[in-house]
Amino acid sequence: MRHETRGTVELTLAMVLSGTLGIFVVESGASPFNVVFFRCLFGAVALGLYSLVRGYFTGHGFTAKKLGSAALGGVFIVFNWVFLFEAYEATSISFATVVYHTQPFFLVLLGAVLFRERITAAKFAWLGVAFVGLLLVSGVRPGDTASLKGLGLALAAAVLYALSTVVTKRITGVRPHLIALVQVLVGLPLLLPFADFGAMAGTGARWGWLVGLGVIHTGLMYVLMYAAYQKLPTAKIAVLAFTYPAVAMVADWAVYGHHIGLVQALGVPLIVLASLRVTLAGPARPRVAAPAPRTAAHAPEAASPAATRSA
Repeated sequence: MRHETRGTVELTLAMVLSGTLGIFVVESGASPFNVVFFRCLFGAVALGLYSLVRGYFTGHGFTAKKLGSAALGGVFIVFNWVFLFEAYEATSISFATVVYHTQPFFLVLLGAVLFRERITAAKFAWLGVAFVGLLLVSGVRPGDTASLKGLGLALAAAVLYALSTVVTKRITGVRPHLIALVQVLVGLPLLLPFADFGAMAGTGARWGWLVGLGVIHTGLMYVLMYAAYQKLPTAKIAVLAFTYPAVAMVADWAVYGHHIGLVQALGVPLIVLASLRVTLAGPARPRVAAPAPRTAAHAPEAASPAATRSA
């Protein structure tokens, strides 16, 4: 019980940190591409030092194929961050975070398309519930281009995250910290053509927010999550994961005065409930007789049900 209690504290703290990510992004004052570039840079330093101290580079378990899969997952995860941070700018942290939490449903759809996994009638029903919730949360009205743009960006981020999860959760025998390290390292050359370093002149004290995104939200947060995953049952992980959007919404209201309207608020529990039920439903069986794809808890933010909730 003490073991599980510690895991609960670790994961709760990780989700609370994740919920403050939007504030760090906005307060940095940098463009989404610059924010993600420096998140990757400082995150790579933090994860690299941690892995070195823990001796994870010895017997790392990487093969050329596994390294390629980790890198491909990195492409998806990096641009997922870009789209999510663009969504923050277009709408609000609260709105983007709630829409972003449609990730589990894209995982279900990708599983059906790529691996011919069967979608049960119950999952179809919960997908319908989530869609209704999404319509309510969006609150999009004709001519409301900002909300439409934010909705599209957050959904695109969710799709990219789901793609990253599909790719990286098939990697076995490699510590998740090392996969995370590969993915943020991939982000550096990938984002270099898009980064505007000239715009960083005069950033001053705001560099602290960017360092925080790398060290706190990409280093410390992942370490806490992975430590917690080893101690907690799936059901508790899935429930605790909703600490993230709850904290994000409270933080957005407390710091920026943003809040979703009454009608939008009605859609939040629909998405949360449907997401939780789909996450806890267990893996679907393939439609054809074939070996089930190997899975492993080895992807950044994709190692468990909670992984589908964290930015």
